[in-house]
Amino acid sequence: MPASTWPDGRWHYRRSLASRVAVLTTLALGISIAIMAFTAFIVMRQQLMSSLDESLLNRAHKATAFTTLSEITAKGAPAWMLGAADVRIIFITAEGRGMTGDDVPHFAIGRPELDVASGQSDSSVRTLVTDEGERFRVATVQAGSGTALILAQPLTANDRTLEKLSGVLFVFGALGVLAALMAGWIVARSGLRPVRRLTSAVERIAVTEDLTPLRVEGDDEVARLATAFNQMLLALGASRDRQRRLVADASHELRTPLTSLRTNLDLLRQAEGNTALPPEARLELLDDVRGQIEELSALVGDLVELARDEPMTRVVAQVDLAEVVERAVTRVRRRAQGISFDLELDHWPVVGDSSSLERAVTNLLDNAGKWSPPEGTVTVRLAEGVLTVDDEGTGIAESDRPHVFERFFRSEESRAMPGSGLGLAIVRQVVDRHGGRIEVSESPSGGARFSLWLPRVAVDAPAG
Repeated sequence: MPASTWPDGRWHYRRSLASRVAVLTTLALGISIAIMAFTAFIVMRQQLMSSLDESLLNRAHKATAFTTLSEITAKGAPAWMLGAADVRIIFITAEGRGMTGDDVPHFAIGRPELDVASGQSDSSVRTLVTDEGERFRVATVQAGSGTALILAQPLTANDRTLEKLSGVLFVFGALGVLAALMAGWIVARSGLRPVRRLTSAVERIAVTEDLTPLRVEGDDEVARLATAFNQMLLALGASRDRQRRLVADASHELRTPLTSLRTNLDLLRQAEGNTALPPEARLELLDDVRGQIEELSALVGDLVELARDEPMTRVVAQVDLAEVVERAVTRVRRRAQGISFDLELDHWPVVGDSSSLERAVTNLLDNAGKWSPPEGTVTVRLAEGVLTVDDEGTGIAESDRPHVFERFFRSEESRAMPGSGLGLAIVRQVVDRHGGRIEVSESPSGGARFSLWLPRVAVDAPAG
């Protein structure tokens, strides 16, 4: 359907904002001018009519003071001889019979005039129309016992004056609307200039992807809009930087296991049918390949986990953090051969995703087991909602502690050890999603201590 035939007026929003402002301004001023012109016309018409009525009544009252006027009029003296100009002079009796001069208008005398002649009212003023359509203003006053004097003046001059006034008001009103349209367009163009500059800047950013903040001028609504857009640009730039850093770091971390995997596969292919390679060496290469594949799978899983920036959408339920820690310790014990775990856990109910919490705790325990010496002990405590994991390693330098939860961060001491540098970043992400906090410090044994806290929820009392 063409825009011009849309019934809901949506075509209006296809116009430019400047044109809409100009049209709305013109409509508002046009309606105001029309109301003012109409009011002026009505007031002027009433004023003219009121002046005419007052003049006719005054002249009629003065005329009734002379008793000879009726005699002169009855003898047929024309009105102009009496100084009445275009005023018609009529005498009527209470019975409706009239005596008058010449040129009597052909209109019908009615009840208001007869009531004045009979003394039921002092005077009356109204408009009568002749058979030819000519309009007269008729003023009637008492002229003695049983008679009334009527002065009738044609309204041609008044109507001509009102016609000229309406023409003048129409012309000046049209000129006022045109001036309002031009003024509205100029005001809209100048007032919306900052919006056009902002629009051009946004379009340039969309094309060039240059996230340089916009220049903010003033403190009006447009300046607030530009400030909000700059904040959005900063957030978008930070997100893009994080994405680029994630891609760069991921490509770097993926390159190492892929290179080792390719090398081992090349060695196995070259050794195919070569009896010089002992079976033990062949099995060692296969075990190395399997380990690299597992490391690569874990790295891809970590990357997928960290790539999700949206809030937690998994099914959450009330879980006991102590049970989550016990399951995580059971898993880590299979991998950390020779490392013992000293547990002391209190029940602490929380609301969250059990699998995500278990993975976060597992990463903490894996990190502690990796840094603990052979036959070392990892101490795990859960009291008052605070889970502490202490290892007996070399600890974390104080300068590195603010960065241990960053993606792909690895200290100088950890670069020679297996791992991707994503485990602790996943821990921070899970804790943040559950409304908790995590800190790193030094353990009493000189190793690293990780302290994790999650908010407790009220446990429903058993029914019964």
